[in-house]
Amino acid sequence: MEPSDNSYLSSELSFEDDSINSGLASNNVFFPNNELNIETDGSNLEGTIPEFVETSRIEKIEPKKRSIVSVFDVSSYILDKLGKMSTMKLQKLVYYCQAWSLVWDERPLYSENIEAWSNGPVVPELFYFHRGRFNIDKVEIGNPSLLSPEQKNTIDGVLNFYGDKNAQWLIDLTHLERPWKESRNGLPDYVRGSSIISLDLMAEYYSSL
Repeated sequence: MEPSDNSYLSSELSFEDDSINSGLASNNVFFPNNELNIETDGSNLEGTIPEFVETSRIEKIEPKKRSIVSVFDVSSYILDKLGKMSTMKLQKLVYYCQAWSLVWDERPLYSENIEAWSNGPVVPELFYFHRGRFNIDKVEIGNPSLLSPEQKNTIDGVLNFYGDKNAQWLIDLTHLERPWKESRNGLPDYVRGSSIISLDLMAEYYSSL
């Protein structure tokens, strides 16, 4: 569930909050100006898709097509490839890795659920691992060697397209796309939520681009 936040500001996006019901200590973390100072009206983001992608429609993700790796393994591989980044950016990259794995490989990349939080898609297990940090350069519990060549190729394809984008650009993009929007069930962007973004919805949307 997304941590509650009673102090949203229009000019700042908070990824964490110290009022979570569990009582775990945390600090409010906000994007510095260099992350927020981007200019876009959103018109160049809708339906964004890597140019080299050849897609085929996926009507249903079969339950038997499950991955054996975790989001931590994927995160560790991403950080090994790109180096230190904001935790917000890492969350969006693992989301797009899952999305395009559903399209290109016709199976999930990792088994953890993705939820539609106010700042875009978030994997809760990964969030609670990096909670309290703005930047991250290593996921100690991840093991990239568990990834197959096919899985690494998929991640590489995602990183080649999305890897040079900043966190706010990626957030804006997810906010324009149907999986996040429909999973929010009409909630305003600044309101916390924890609805799961279904694999079927992700596969259907991204395979249609």
